[in-house]
Amino acid sequence: MGFAMSVLRETVKRIPVLRDVARWASTKIAMLGRDSFDSAQYWEARYAKGRNSGPGSYNRLAEFKAEVLNAFVDTHKVKSVLELGSGDGAQLALAEYPKYIGVDIAPAVIAKARAKYEGDPTKSFVLVGDLSNEKAELTLSLDVIYHLIEDPVFEAHMRDLFDRSTRFVAIYSSNTGELADSVHVRHRKFSDWVDANRSHFKLIKTIPNAYPFDPADPDNTSFADFYFYERID
Repeated sequence: MGFAMSVLRETVKRIPVLRDVARWASTKIAMLGRDSFDSAQYWEARYAKGRNSGPGSYNRLAEFKAEVLNAFVDTHKVKSVLELGSGDGAQLALAEYPKYIGVDIAPAVIAKARAKYEGDPTKSFVLVGDLSNEKAELTLSLDVIYHLIEDPVFEAHMRDLFDRSTRFVAIYSSNTGELADSVHVRHRKFSDWVDANRSHFKLIKTIPNAYPFDPADPDNTSFADFYFYERID
């Protein structure tokens, strides 16, 4: 049965009409599933099962992100960083930040990150529900926005991301309204939200992904690019 399914999948990939129909069907199924999707529950369950933050936080994609962010922090003499959606801390291992606060919605992953960096006084981790007045010169949202399925969750994330920044915001995400074929992916044109709601921030730099998305190699490529904003008020 497994062999037969494998052959069927390869056949579908090779025939354009069948491939397009399969993509349309999977997209429709994903859209229906999003009506009952709970982002917080999904990520807490994922981390509780011992799974990680995803391929974007490992290997060459992680190295690309670290190279870009470390250069930005150094060039702009950034003294403090706050990351919303900090995940399992794998990406952080490559970072060169003077001071860092990681924020996540999943208690399991916050506990894991605290244990991993227990001996490092420059790093701290906070559950999103326990945030108070924490701010930083640079706030980060890396591989997060397209996982925020619910509109209120997206809105809260964007408000926190910009309101907790005193100088810069760095976003690593897709920036399109294109439909996705996964129940836990929802692409958003987030730049429209920024223009409409946080006009005192200006887009100062974009950096295309060094490894643009290739469906044949999803673990080593990404549809996310870098967008850097600077506070101008």
